[in-house]
Amino acid sequence: MGPEGSTDMDVYLRTAVSVDPQGWAQFGHVKMRDYRWGVFLNPGEQDRQIHFGDHIGEKVWQDVPGEHRANLRRIIVTQGDTEPASVEQQRHLGLTAPSMYDLRNLFQINVEEGRHLWAMVYLLHKYFGKDGREEADALLQRNSGNDDNPRILQAFNEKTPDWLSFFMFTYFTDRDGKFQLCALAESAFDPLARTTKFMLTEEAHHMFVGESGVSRTIQRTVEVMNQLKTDDVAKLRAAGVIDLPTIQRYINFHFSVTIDLFGADQSSNAATFYSSGLKGRYEEGKRGDDHVLKGNSYKILSVEDSKLVEKEVPMLNALNEVLRDDYITDSIGGIDRWNRVITKAGIPFTLKAPHKAFHRNIGSLSGTNITPDGQVVNEAQWMAKVGEWLPTNEDRAFVASLMGRVVEPGKFANWIAPPVMGINRQPVNFDYVRFN
Repeated sequence: MGPEGSTDMDVYLRTAVSVDPQGWAQFGHVKMRDYRWGVFLNPGEQDRQIHFGDHIGEKVWQDVPGEHRANLRRIIVTQGDTEPASVEQQRHLGLTAPSMYDLRNLFQINVEEGRHLWAMVYLLHKYFGKDGREEADALLQRNSGNDDNPRILQAFNEKTPDWLSFFMFTYFTDRDGKFQLCALAESAFDPLARTTKFMLTEEAHHMFVGESGVSRTIQRTVEVMNQLKTDDVAKLRAAGVIDLPTIQRYINFHFSVTIDLFGADQSSNAATFYSSGLKGRYEEGKRGDDHVLKGNSYKILSVEDSKLVEKEVPMLNALNEVLRDDYITDSIGGIDRWNRVITKAGIPFTLKAPHKAFHRNIGSLSGTNITPDGQVVNEAQWMAKVGEWLPTNEDRAFVASLMGRVVEPGKFANWIAPPVMGINRQPVNFDYVRFN
């Protein structure tokens, strides 16, 4: 299910070889099938203790406690299911790569997502017996977007039809991966914590590909805007670049679909996972509270009388929302960096993250009609404006029309700027992929 037509290519890949932070990876041209599918766990801490929930101060678990077996298995299966899903979603992108540099980055992400699947399968096989092995097999039987046997989470059944979608996916949806992995890296189940900590080392590159990819797309657009002295969408599209309002609509779509991945804003499962020590918060150790949260509350949003209102709910039940809010803060940082590219070009346009209630399909905001700036509207108002807020069929067809394959070293498609530097100190025009 990997990238189509890539079997015999030699790709300049970063391959994990150890867990030493200084020398954890080696670079070189290898075929993707020869990439090392290692299982890497950060070194165990001798006396590591559970540091949140009802078991604070007890020793972490090296085996799965019987009473938490079903929940832990479910967490590991859900995380594992996302990894091959993104490879399946990105399967055809190599056929429209905007450069050899980008093609290499796609392939790097694909092998690492495959390895992350392997890391979760290892836990299922080693710690969960027969049902663990059956769950591991089922990870390969589900398929992204399949009508009969889809992936568990809806964002991983969406199509990734073009490279702008791919960059948005790796910026926004891989960032969800970062936050979920950070929460699991706190787990009282030590093997899960140790392997997710190492996965985070690789996840950083995926988000870099997304952030820099969108940034380079914007860079090329503003260059052409200044050359033509216009912000006219039709003229910019005729010149073969992606206009900024379309980029905003793509942001709105990918941001809203991704924040749904954090789950319902009130969840008894989230409370159970935390109190049991299975899944912590993002950067749990840096928080100044009691790490039990029994009397604490947190604000969530709901719609009452056609208005968005804040409600206080027990924090334990709102932990999905806590993680979502941490994610949103992190995501906005990258959007700010994209805006610097626009500002530097002297163009009066600002990209924004939409309101977190916009276009939601999970939790108390599911199915409500809320604009990107947080106004509750009726169905007719929504339908009249949705084409300004989310990518239209015409937008997607236009972006698809730009997707021609460019793989000569150092050459780039017209719609995207080259990167500032190459991979691992190699020049931008290095032969990152050798087509044998």
